[in-house]
Amino acid sequence: MRFMLSLLGVCFATAAGATEADSTIASRHELREVVVTGFKQDNVKDAPVSVSTAGSRFIQDNEQRGLREMSTVFANFFMPDYGARQNTPIYIRGIGSKINAPSVGLYVDGMPYFDRSVFDMELAGISGIEVLRGPQGTLYGRNSTGGLINISTHSPLDYQNTMARIGYGSRNDMQLTLGHYAKLNERFGFSISGNYHHNDGFFYNRTLGEKADDSNTASARLGFAWRPTDRWTMRMSLIFDHTLQGGYPYGAYDVAANRVGAVGYNRRSDYRRNLFSGGMNWLYRGEGFSFNSQTSFQYSKDRQHIDQDFMPVDLFFAITALKQRLASQEFTLRSTRHDSRYHWIVGAFGFYQKLNNMVETQFLTPKFATPKFYDNPTWGGALYHQSTYDLTQSLHAAVGLRYDYERVGEDYEAYKYALAAGMDSKVLTATFKDHMHFSRVTPKFTLSQHLSADKMVYASVAAGYKAGGYNLTSTTKDLPAYDPEYNWNYEIGAKLTFFDRALQTEISLFYIDWKHQQVTSTVPGLGNIINNAGHSDSKGVELSAVYRPLTGLELRANYGYTYARFLRYEKSATVSYTGNMLPMVPRQTMAFAANYTIPHVMGLDKLMLNAALTGAGKIYWTEDNTLRQPFYTLLNLKVAATKGRFTWELWTKNTTNTRYMAYAFVAPTAYAQQGRPFTMGTSLLFKLNP
Repeated sequence: MRFMLSLLGVCFATAAGATEADSTIASRHELREVVVTGFKQDNVKDAPVSVSTAGSRFIQDNEQRGLREMSTVFANFFMPDYGARQNTPIYIRGIGSKINAPSVGLYVDGMPYFDRSVFDMELAGISGIEVLRGPQGTLYGRNSTGGLINISTHSPLDYQNTMARIGYGSRNDMQLTLGHYAKLNERFGFSISGNYHHNDGFFYNRTLGEKADDSNTASARLGFAWRPTDRWTMRMSLIFDHTLQGGYPYGAYDVAANRVGAVGYNRRSDYRRNLFSGGMNWLYRGEGFSFNSQTSFQYSKDRQHIDQDFMPVDLFFAITALKQRLASQEFTLRSTRHDSRYHWIVGAFGFYQKLNNMVETQFLTPKFATPKFYDNPTWGGALYHQSTYDLTQSLHAAVGLRYDYERVGEDYEAYKYALAAGMDSKVLTATFKDHMHFSRVTPKFTLSQHLSADKMVYASVAAGYKAGGYNLTSTTKDLPAYDPEYNWNYEIGAKLTFFDRALQTEISLFYIDWKHQQVTSTVPGLGNIINNAGHSDSKGVELSAVYRPLTGLELRANYGYTYARFLRYEKSATVSYTGNMLPMVPRQTMAFAANYTIPHVMGLDKLMLNAALTGAGKIYWTEDNTLRQPFYTLLNLKVAATKGRFTWELWTKNTTNTRYMAYAFVAPTAYAQQGRPFTMGTSLLFKLNP
């Protein structure tokens, strides 16, 4: 570790003392990788929206293996790393959802991911990520009230290579990645890749005498790209993902000392998930217009066992199972004439999703169980349109409008049986069957001014909307419904570049007015229940900069500040959270990364040195604001040496072994999970075309 720190220091000092680089070389360096953008927006980096991007090179250099590890790398983007992959909340600008439907949209190669249980994924083999902040409902619709994540993979028509990577690290961390991207001719290509990742776990369960959070994941991707004519292009993606994890490494939480006790529950907990996603995209490029069709299907099935008392005694044990089937179709038509002052996009979207949930709570002392079964079919459709008019050559106005309709159904049955007698003795205790309809028109208004070819300021007002639904647990025989939530996002921003694009900067200020917020509360022995808070708001700022002062040297900085609070939230006649800060929302997020690549040194083709410092906090974990995590920082380092087709890598994470809480809750005793400690590892990478 000292060697890595010293080497990074020497190389950065050498770079600082070097002569100023030629501006042309610096601007070319920016194009060393291309982040593929979606069909609805040509280049989001130049669009009037707050956005952060990361390409495959950045992900590899920073040893980002999964989507959770991108948390705090982008401004005001937070994805807490706790528990199993079934629980994957994502927060952008304070907008998020702990359970049920997410508030941040996710697309992979144009395929929508609607359920939070499928969000956490490995990043092996992807070409880039875009994180759009603020409501994106006009173009992307469902579950994008906080923002949107676009993940892209390589098209074999544009990228050809064969690669393999094998790595080993702390906690018996083993990873193997293979990928092959081939173009058989000018019109057809295919890709195939696979990834396996194993880790023994970071936290020891002293009662069971084993690691609590061991993990095994495996994934495979198959892709096809076909250009039958000059105007038509087809891409097909098939993705399979398997996950097998240990349980939640929770320990008793000493609030005063901000310290977590040892993990010590007495029943084995685990999580298993199988996920299949498939999509086909057809793109037609006509004269002055283009047409896009995206067909998607997703199937997931998971099962989880939780020692829900988290103690070395038998009180509660829970079994949950989820099966999801999702089919969607989207058509988009847009203008492509650059010589026209008027630009437009129009589209239609439809989906059908069926969720089958099973939740069984076993009360081990009185020796009975309460299995509950939920059949939740949901379908909906949307029409959307956006018009952009060039008022002058540099002043542009855009108006977007979307209409969404959604039908949510619920068919619920609850039973009770004696543990000694088994499920054959179950007795029906409650039934519930109902459905609801929701519809909403969400507008967006944007005004942007180009001060020059590489400088822009903008202002936007956008509405966000998320439909209501039914809770998956209840204190009564009926399932209480929760209402839709709404927000308005007011934003001003600027995107400015200097020194012939060697320095790229972005700043945005926002205010979000959030009404009827869907807030999650934990009920001991039952689970989580969603209620609607009265009124909340969130305001803050995002700053980012990428500076390439020299050939081979890249400096990145991202900073986000969010002040999110309950303006009015009377939880009951005696409990008020008005004025409290929203839970699960870091007050600050920051990331500073320095990457220096030295060519032809010490007999190597190149030597890469990377240092990244990320930070988050203060974070309140509960609505009453009694549990909180102060601001903390994590330091990650990496060295990579390349010779020919081989690259040897050495990396460390949480290099200073910072202690922090990844998550905390009360049910009714306070529990928490520690953040991951110091780890290190090494890997060998092979690329046929370096």
